[in-house]
Amino acid sequence: MLSRPEHLRHFPSLTSIRPPRAAAVLTWIIGIAICLAVLILLYVPWVQTAAGTGRVIAPNPADRVQTVTALVQGRVEHWYVEDGQRVRAGDAIAQLMDNDPFLLKRLAAEREQIEAEIAAAEQGVQVAESQVSQTREAAEKGFVTRRNFEAAQIRVAEQRAKLAEAKAKLSRLEVTVNRQSAQLVRAPREGRILHINAAAAGTLVNAGDTLATLAPLAPTRVVELMVDGRDVALIRPGQSVRLAFEGWPAIQFSGWPSVAQGMFDGRVRAVDPSAQQSGLFRVLVEQDPDRSPWPDYDFIPLGAKVRGWILMETVSIGYELWRVLNNFPLEFPRAR
Repeated sequence: MLSRPEHLRHFPSLTSIRPPRAAAVLTWIIGIAICLAVLILLYVPWVQTAAGTGRVIAPNPADRVQTVTALVQGRVEHWYVEDGQRVRAGDAIAQLMDNDPFLLKRLAAEREQIEAEIAAAEQGVQVAESQVSQTREAAEKGFVTRRNFEAAQIRVAEQRAKLAEAKAKLSRLEVTVNRQSAQLVRAPREGRILHINAAAAGTLVNAGDTLATLAPLAPTRVVELMVDGRDVALIRPGQSVRLAFEGWPAIQFSGWPSVAQGMFDGRVRAVDPSAQQSGLFRVLVEQDPDRSPWPDYDFIPLGAKVRGWILMETVSIGYELWRVLNNFPLEFPRAR
């Protein structure tokens, strides 16, 4: 029988206790787990990220959804397109008709009248100039007074004023005719008709009223992410971004981007210097040309929702856990 330690001879009950083998094994497991946890917290790397949500947009205004408006006042006589129809640049959208069906004929008649006035004014200028020449010679010879010569010059100025007025009337008429020629509304670029303002058919529309909505095809896309102001000071153009598009299956591990699945790569294009009305800052993310391309436009159209993670500094898991628990900002970028 093993001898009892001298200091335990007075505690026979304690020395008689034998812990279960399972408890001893559990104690060893817990101890080893604690040691492993400490090592993981100290040495396993974790990539910090600035997360944000947003949507797909077109940076070029010409690539965004745009409205096709009436250029002149009138009523819609005929539609050449339907909802969802694809159109090319210059294709007819709608035909407008002025409320006065004989307006173009009246404008043509008015043009003929003004052209006759211009011809008469030009003839009058020529006659008046010849009279000035004759009066000058007569005045030099003393046949007429100086007053007659000045009166002839005044008549030349009057005829020239009439000619200028007639030409101005013709210019105004040509502007009106050109506007009326814009009654045929055409597509500004290639795209697809999203919506037609059917209420405009047969009713009076004014210049600038919306006739249809056009969505351009295959626009250049970027992602608009909204990021918290605490992180935006550390974001710089060119930083890598991981994106998860709406409706595209993806598994994201924020701290280990290399093991994520279904994610797409991008890079920071620009950071807005001022906040939006929501208090968040807008970060524009473009496709990374050195990585796999984003899904086609048919799968990720404009307006699709996106979640993004901007990759920042690499720290230990323990530091990241401590930072999150204390609500501290991200690690400041190290000098490279």
